[in-house]
Amino acid sequence: MVSGALLAKIVVQGKGRELADMMERRKVDILCVQETRWKGSKARSIGAGFKLFYYGVDSKRNGVGVVLKEEFVRNVLEVKRVSDRVMSLKLEIEGVMLNVVSGYAPQVGCELEEKERFWSELDEVMESIPTGERVVIRGDFNGHVGEGNRGDEEVMGKFGVKERNLEGQMVVDFAKRMGMAVVNTYFQKREEHRVTQEWRQKLRQALGGQVVLPDDWETTAEVIRETGRKVLGVSSGRRKEDKETWWWNEEVQDSIQRKRLDKMKWDMDRTEENRQEYKELQRRVKREVSKAK
Repeated sequence: MVSGALLAKIVVQGKGRELADMMERRKVDILCVQETRWKGSKARSIGAGFKLFYYGVDSKRNGVGVVLKEEFVRNVLEVKRVSDRVMSLKLEIEGVMLNVVSGYAPQVGCELEEKERFWSELDEVMESIPTGERVVIRGDFNGHVGEGNRGDEEVMGKFGVKERNLEGQMVVDFAKRMGMAVVNTYFQKREEHRVTQEWRQKLRQALGGQVVLPDDWETTAEVIRETGRKVLGVSSGRRKEDKETWWWNEEVQDSIQRKRLDKMKWDMDRTEENRQEYKELQRRVKREVSKAK
């Protein structure tokens, strides 16, 4: 019944019906959305029998919401719009009190103060929920809890991704404080489903923001190839010799390859350390090219 972390820019772009159709097709009744980028504190229909409750203070960043199938709208008892990163709905369904919390944690590169404020707000929401009521938190927590669960077996399974970072540790610490569990670490996901939303969004931007990417990687790859053929055309495959590549020696090639790898590392985990490593390699590549020429 409840699903979530979905990047909701399609709602902002006037394509809320696509979101509603997806929920209808996948039989999702309640969905948490983040980065809605809608300014205001309202509720509105998005079509196909679904209603979006949302909150945002800036049309350019953040924003959270919860989408409900309209048959559950009358079950809503309370809406708490805490900030543009945290909101919750309380529903009574068949005599059971259910609290649905939508959260959007600050990204890796944000200030520590902003991250601590988010977790403080989430703590306050949890503390305000009476004992005995059910709680589901769905959102984008912008962190990696890591693979394996040694020492944290009570709150997570073995199927996290990557190595745990600071943001992932905050998720684990919160789960321990609240006696909750990081549910999606208890089952193994197919490799193509481990692709981050960050890369999906970058791909959308590269394709002009007009493509809704499917979950299946083979289908996604075909969408990319077809878009490339339409936009860029198809070359003959014969490479034209570049008269200026006489300086392209092994040292330059090695530096450029390491720069590309560091750029990928920084894109995936935007820490200050990764940024400095990438900047230093940029400078090194320029020196190597100049020396070779």
